[in-house]
Amino acid sequence: ALANECSQGDMRVTFFTRKGAECLSKWIGESERQLRLLFEQAYQMRPSIIFFDEIDALAPVRSNKQDQIHSSVVGTLLALMDGLASRGEVVVIGATNRLDSIDPALRRPGRFEREFRFSLPNKEARKEIFKIHTRDWNPKPSDNLLEELAEECVGYCGADIKALCAETGLCALRHRYPQLYESRERLQINMDSIKIKANDFSMAMQKTVPASWRVVPSPGRALSAISKPLLKNTLERILQTLQRVFPHAELALKKDQQKGNHVIDNDEESPSISEEKPTHKTLDLKKAEFLTSSRYVCPWYGSIFKTAGNPRDQPTSYRPRFLLIEEPGSGQASDLAAALIHSLEKFPIYTLDTPTLFASTSPDETCVQLIREAQRTAPSIVYVPQISSWWETVGPTLRSVFITLLQSIPRFTPVLLLATSNVQLRDLPEEIKTLFNNEYEEVFRIPRPTCAERRHFFEDLVMKQAAQPPALKNN
Repeated sequence: ALANECSQGDMRVTFFTRKGAECLSKWIGESERQLRLLFEQAYQMRPSIIFFDEIDALAPVRSNKQDQIHSSVVGTLLALMDGLASRGEVVVIGATNRLDSIDPALRRPGRFEREFRFSLPNKEARKEIFKIHTRDWNPKPSDNLLEELAEECVGYCGADIKALCAETGLCALRHRYPQLYESRERLQINMDSIKIKANDFSMAMQKTVPASWRVVPSPGRALSAISKPLLKNTLERILQTLQRVFPHAELALKKDQQKGNHVIDNDEESPSISEEKPTHKTLDLKKAEFLTSSRYVCPWYGSIFKTAGNPRDQPTSYRPRFLLIEEPGSGQASDLAAALIHSLEKFPIYTLDTPTLFASTSPDETCVQLIREAQRTAPSIVYVPQISSWWETVGPTLRSVFITLLQSIPRFTPVLLLATSNVQLRDLPEEIKTLFNNEYEEVFRIPRPTCAERRHFFEDLVMKQAAQPPALKNN
């Protein structure tokens, strides 16, 4: 699609695609020769695009444990991408889902200059994907049903949604023609008689496991229908408090968020770079005009500052941290934290719980990798459930590494530390107390459900669910 968009008029862009394993050979020197031939052919047919899929298999990290063949292939690829000879109009694109496995020498200007992270689709994107896969259905699902499905399918990628729609069709087929699985004869099927219902979607969701949940389950989930009367008001208060601590959450909760950041707002008012020998007064004047009429990016802080207009459009927050404290034995913090993460699903979530750390051979390395990845993909959230027991379980070395990593994150980088605790603030260790400032609303004490919330809960449970007879089922 990119090569097609770049082709204009008579100038056509040639597209080459290679898998990581296709360039490798059992003969010594053959892999390097294939790469050189590929770049020579792309140069002769320029302008062209070379796309390496699964580039981590072609250019892994060079180390003492790695085979010499791979080191030679990586060196050849580096020399071809920016050697003494210029590549000309040859663009190289790589794709991977294992960024830590790529050789660091590839990730610098002149080679792979730009890095684009394609995160999981949010609610609006999931709804559009559902519309694409159900546009040929007759009848089409209603907008309310698609809205509910997009709300429920948190953590689903495009392939998961496509598989869910296919499984839904199979569920409707089994319900309409159960004799298909009992007979070996070929049967004639009337496709117009198959009507897909909302119940088919729920059955398909029970059979479909999203790809992101197969390795590590997602920590975010919406409030269940049972606990919603008890915790809905508390969740709204938590979101309001969090927006003051972490203003980026306000932008994530807006549906009509404006996208796109421009370095200079107006080219005509921008100072020229070809003026000769400006005086000090004009320099100060130009600097003042630049600061009041533009946005500028500070790469160390990881956020975009805007001095003109509404400062809430590009907010900054000083080391945002948020602690949810529940009463011992109430069990509300886990549900509320999961619902909070579900509301902020636009941000990458990195869970730093005990199973994640000790599932690997080196917990310290896992902690360093997760927090650095959170800093790279800011704005993001680092989630530590039950930080009091987590603090007692990990050793003093990991505690020191954790605090040092948090302090090493630049002050205005939008990386939110979200934690829960069933121990009151006065009983927490001193190191945890220093992380969260109670005066700046960084500590939220979860109250017990009020009398009205408990009444609403029991009214729905007793008067609506238990008092009504079950629906009659006819054959």
